Amino acid sequence: MESKAAVASLSALGHESRLAIFRLLVKAGPVGIAAGEIARRLEMIPNTLSANLNVLSHAGLIVSRRDGRSIIYSADYAAMSGLLGFLMEDCCNGNPQICAPLGDIVAKAADCDGTCLTELETA
Repeated sequence: MESKAAVASLSALGHESRLAIFRLLVKAGPVGIAAGEIARRLEMIPNTLSANLNVLSHAGLIVSRRDGRSIIYSADYAAMSGLLGFLMEDCCNGNPQICAPLGDIVAKAADCDGTCLTELETA
């Protein structure tokens, strides 16, 4: 990941509502959540939600797909893993054993198919 992409991702996550949306989508797994359900769960008005989803999408942190009349949003686990990897790239000043548990989390996030979510939350 390039610095510019990392800045865009971190900027998108640097807002309380967008962080809440992203965390909800990470918990939902690849199945994702319909926009209306996100609004209901987070008690967010639709136009505010739409603007926040747009920022997260432009930052490459989420993806969307149409399912009938609904738009389903899900976290982009590869992007999340890339961001975590970028942040840890030079971790621990040459002592990788200190960061080993974090490296495991990044690896699990990269390979996540929805079954690893419980493991990630307890790590």
